[in-house]
Amino acid sequence: MRKPLVRAAMAALAPVLPAGAVLCVPLAHAADDPPAGLGSSLGEVVVIATRSEQPITDVIADVTIIDREAIDRSGAAAVADVLARVPGVTISRNGGPGTTTSVYLRGAESRFTAVFIDGVRIDSQSTGGATWNAIPLSQVERIEVLRGPAAAIYGSDALAGVVQIFTRQGEVGFFPSVRVGLGSQDTRTLGVSLRGGAEGVDYALGVGTERSDGFNARLQGNPDRDGYRNENLSGRIGWQVAAGQKLDVTLLDSRQRAGYDGFTPGLDDQSLHRLRTAGLHWTAQWSDVWTTRASLTRGTDRYETKPSPYLTETRVTTALLRNEVRLGHGLMTVDLERREDALQNRSTTPVRTERHQNALAVGYGWRSGPHKLQVNARHDEDSEFGGQSTGLLAYGYDVSRTLRLTASAGTAFRVPTLFQRFSIYGKPDLKAEKGRNLEAGLHWQSGPDRLSMVAYRNRVRDLIGYVGGPGPCVNGTGPYPGCYDNVGRARLTGVSVSGATRIGAVNLGGSWDLMRPKNALTDKWLPRRARSQATLTADTQLAGWRLGGEVQHTGERFDNAANTVRLAPYTLLHLTAERPLGRDWRLLARLDNATDRAYQTAAGYAMPGRSIFIGLNWSPR
Repeated sequence: MRKPLVRAAMAALAPVLPAGAVLCVPLAHAADDPPAGLGSSLGEVVVIATRSEQPITDVIADVTIIDREAIDRSGAAAVADVLARVPGVTISRNGGPGTTTSVYLRGAESRFTAVFIDGVRIDSQSTGGATWNAIPLSQVERIEVLRGPAAAIYGSDALAGVVQIFTRQGEVGFFPSVRVGLGSQDTRTLGVSLRGGAEGVDYALGVGTERSDGFNARLQGNPDRDGYRNENLSGRIGWQVAAGQKLDVTLLDSRQRAGYDGFTPGLDDQSLHRLRTAGLHWTAQWSDVWTTRASLTRGTDRYETKPSPYLTETRVTTALLRNEVRLGHGLMTVDLERREDALQNRSTTPVRTERHQNALAVGYGWRSGPHKLQVNARHDEDSEFGGQSTGLLAYGYDVSRTLRLTASAGTAFRVPTLFQRFSIYGKPDLKAEKGRNLEAGLHWQSGPDRLSMVAYRNRVRDLIGYVGGPGPCVNGTGPYPGCYDNVGRARLTGVSVSGATRIGAVNLGGSWDLMRPKNALTDKWLPRRARSQATLTADTQLAGWRLGGEVQHTGERFDNAANTVRLAPYTLLHLTAERPLGRDWRLLARLDNATDRAYQTAAGYAMPGRSIFIGLNWSPR
């Protein structure tokens, strides 16, 4: 007999989802719970919650894990499309997968989420935040999402949460694979990967290309098709130097050309984006209780437009020394970290601007019986702003074998981008944006049935925005004046409910978010943030096929801060079918937006209509 809590969760989701939403694929799962229909288990290890490897059963934070199997079954075209299935995440895009994309975590600004690829921080010091459309999904092996502020662990940017993206890793043996695919809008994909290892060395290499003729993204403008082309490469090599000592080198290179419609009629506008990450990581396990990790990483983000001339490049260089010491039932961590930001943009003075931050962070995680505790404190010394101190306190209590309660409080900050301070639109004495978060959670699990509910409140002050009209910047007295300034406060509150169960041969999963992302000064809704959103997923086996689909519902939003431009709610249906062809081949078909729903996530920009994609994977066993 099904558990009452799961039935209650499904009943709660029913009013906001259309009938027939039972052909879906469960994509993600909370870290403290096993997934529905996926291969992960309670023995899984996560990194994102504390920056150390941690058993899933010890995690207090609100975390979601997405593995490669789930990514393949989703049929998603881009990283942002995968994240759109995650509780608490809303995306906004100016057209297709190659266009400008924003990811709002718990209703916070896109720049309030710290993003890492293989431990390398990526960021744009012009727009702020990661450039999601430049991250190649074909190279991604696993994604971990942390909801809630984590500046006490990661420093600046982690005001709403953290996303860690991992590329493929090597292992003993030899494992080649090939992926090819064709789809609507003349979409073509090809990917090849080689993984293996022996005698203290492991490696992984992946190359991929994807292109599409696209569609006309701008509803009023050039009536051309805005296609894109992405070529990408990832690599990793690990060397066991000695017993307990290992070196890892990682890299990623993604080059993308995408069409877009600017504001000058008749121009064939093109954006050229290059994202590169490189990391050198050393791990030394001195004893059963003491481990040292050292990393030197660099993330480079380069964006250019043609024929309209614009060029900006950001480099984020990080050096991290981390010591982990086990003390009885606890783990203590001590971090020394240096981050250097550099921006080259002709709108800044000087053209190349730089800053650095030095940080000391201390953490302690403890578990004994039903009690779990996590305490973190960090101090960042910024070359421009001086000191910023942050803290995190989280506690979990196992009421029974099936029920657990969690609570946490944390502070976070985001320093202004170099563009916001030193461009002709900038103000050098801008203050850092700061947040205070409280949250509480209830997590229940019995066999395949699980239900989680998390309520949160995040208050952000000194919010930075662009203000039109005369202001304190160089452009404040120009023909079209406008400046960045600390203009507001945000109040981000909400409740996130997620669950999963199995009824007969069908795996069911779902999530429901109710959010109030508002400007605390004007009581207006923050732009492009949904007030409610829900996802219902299911999959089953039938006649050798794995059939699934997904229904996504996104509620009403406003496109502007004044709340005068309304974005209508929409519901999308995605269907997938998958089956093995012999021992080493697998066929995947997906139908996105099966009802051909017209919708917008940014005013004036169309989103893809009904589209089909068929992929074939070869991976010898």
